[in-house]
Amino acid sequence: MTLEERIRSGKLYFCTAPGFAEEQERCLELLYDYNATRPGEKAKRRELLSRFFGSVGENLYIEPPLHASFGKNTHWGNNCYANFNLTLVDDGEIRFGDHVMLAPNVVITATGHPVHPELRKKTAQFSIPVRIGNNVWIGAGAIILPGVTIGDNTVIGAGSVVTHDIPADCVAVGSPCRVIREIGERDMKYYYQDRTIDVE
Repeated sequence: MTLEERIRSGKLYFCTAPGFAEEQERCLELLYDYNATRPGEKAKRRELLSRFFGSVGENLYIEPPLHASFGKNTHWGNNCYANFNLTLVDDGEIRFGDHVMLAPNVVITATGHPVHPELRKKTAQFSIPVRIGNNVWIGAGAIILPGVTIGDNTVIGAGSVVTHDIPADCVAVGSPCRVIREIGERDMKYYYQDRTIDVE
């Protein structure tokens, strides 16, 4: 089994494997260039993101700085936005739907390490895909762990640690993150606490 096959299948692998560090360095060179762009260099940013990520939908906007392990294993839908300091530990696959919004300092990791110290000493790690559905909003400082799927239209509260799947059409918060309510009619009247929506 190749290293790539081990990563895709969720098996343990070692980051000391031949070619692993060199491939990561090549990707990080592109990321460095992206983070060094000026705000007005929109075409250059778009071109760099298209080369860095596995796939990029229309109208992707990521506010630098962006941090990622590889980039090539991350796939973006259309009309996605990420604020400052997005961190993607994407040795394995991370996939975003359309209209996803990420607040500052969000961490999404498809990769982790085994609990046993002897395995960690040997640089063992694993990757399990992360899936973010359409029209998801992830609040500031949230952390999404390996293997998590977040359903369409869901809101993840700021500072949450998402350790398991979260269904569609709900608000989920906390550490560990849990569903606190469904999105409903009240959300069409109030946009934040008791502040009334006054636009169409």
